[in-house]
Amino acid sequence: MPPSFIARVLRPTVETTVPPPVAPARRPLPPTGQLRRERRGLLRQREERIRDLGGIVLEMVRRDEFREDLVYEQAAELIGLEDRLHELEALLAAATSVRRAPPSARCTCGAPILWGQHFCANCGRPAGEAIVACSSCGRALPADAKFCASCGTVAAQEA
Repeated sequence: MPPSFIARVLRPTVETTVPPPVAPARRPLPPTGQLRRERRGLLRQREERIRDLGGIVLEMVRRDEFREDLVYEQAAELIGLEDRLHELEALLAAATSVRRAPPSARCTCGAPILWGQHFCANCGRPAGEAIVACSSCGRALPADAKFCASCGTVAAQEA
């Protein structure tokens, strides 16, 4: 006896399984310099458009011929510019927060450790756990060092 319609619908088959949707690849953030240049240009355009809108309204009042459609068109362009400016501000905030170290990153000597630093600029101590240091004097060692150049202690070899 063939399976019922409900049994065929409820039973998944290999042919009817659909692979999960693939998320689109995220694009990297544009360079901050490019974002700042675009923001400066949009700010200039926005200032010009605001002046133009004021001039248009003033001329309409002088001539006693108010055209609402023209004012709305100019205002819509201004709103579009401001929306793009808000997007750029959000992108700049995201780009700078990704590239900055947390403000609490400090060396044991008290000097701030900036993002990407491997050594303290004040005292020369290693800034992270990824740096191999001498077990006796604490100086940074190259990854392939067999002895400490400062004190001569044998470097611990990781297996």
